[in-house]
Amino acid sequence: MKKEITTFLVLCSLSTAAIAQINYGVKGGVNLGKSSYSEANFKDYQTNNVSFYITGYSEFSIAKNTAMQPGISLQGKGDKYKFDKNNLDGSVTWSTMSIEIPVNAVYYIPTGASGSFFLGAGPYIGFNISGKQKATGNIDNWVSNGSKNLKFTGSEKDMNLIDAGLNFMGGYKLNNGLLVNVGYGLGLSNLSPSNDSERKLSNRTFSFGIGYQL
Repeated sequence: MKKEITTFLVLCSLSTAAIAQINYGVKGGVNLGKSSYSEANFKDYQTNNVSFYITGYSEFSIAKNTAMQPGISLQGKGDKYKFDKNNLDGSVTWSTMSIEIPVNAVYYIPTGASGSFFLGAGPYIGFNISGKQKATGNIDNWVSNGSKNLKFTGSEKDMNLIDAGLNFMGGYKLNNGLLVNVGYGLGLSNLSPSNDSERKLSNRTFSFGIGYQL
């Protein structure tokens, strides 16, 4: 019995220590979205679609200066075209909002008493929950003027429901928990419902923001 009690106490101590090493954080900021797809006639008109993101995450150590960061994130992405020449005048914007689940590995580079630089990367999977396309001006009948909500399911869907890809990030975290970060999301899944190989569509998103980690 004494041996069992000792083993139980050791396991409790290890569990408590593991839980104590879990930190929690939140970060948010600006997304600058583009897509990998652009018809040759419109490539010169492509620009960033500005949106936002907010992410909650947990972090636990897996080695010295190395941690895993699973989380859940609300991500605004999309693409934008502004036409101002060649008898074209107007803009086309498509915007999506998705819930993403990222899992990043993060490496910290301590800089003394002030804090640490960090670098990270990992996969994500996302689920589009809403979206809208807006068009204005003379855009050569590419899309109709006005706006419409994007469909992600059904036979007449405008975009596929699931997005997946890789995240890359870097930044600096102060010892008081405040942090600044930049990131890049490389979408690998084809969001276009079309079977045309020339119409593949993937997200490309640059982000920057601030956060706080407990």
